[in-house]
Amino acid sequence: MSQEASREPSGQRSVRVIVRGRVQGVGFRAWARDEAARRGLAGHVRNCPDGSVEALLSGPPEAVEAMLAALRHGPAGARVAEVAVADAPRPAGGGFDILRAP
Repeated sequence: MSQEASREPSGQRSVRVIVRGRVQGVGFRAWARDEAARRGLAGHVRNCPDGSVEALLSGPPEAVEAMLAALRHGPAGARVAEVAVADAPRPAGGGFDILRAP
């Protein structure tokens, strides 16, 4: 995945993020939901079968950038080894949800 994501014509930015490291079993999804909601972002977060966490983030570019910075550190107890970012289509609807693993 590229490290950059494009800005949408509407002034919004949407990215798909894969976070690797010790990110499951440490409250990462609930923390990410709260952080995203605090920043007014739409999207979701979920655990992946390979032990990573996937997030879809959509909102004002500054808020997305702030969330990406937060994801690079994660909550207490997490050890983030890698954050991969790629362009993504804007999610339907608003709000930020925790989804079940695919």
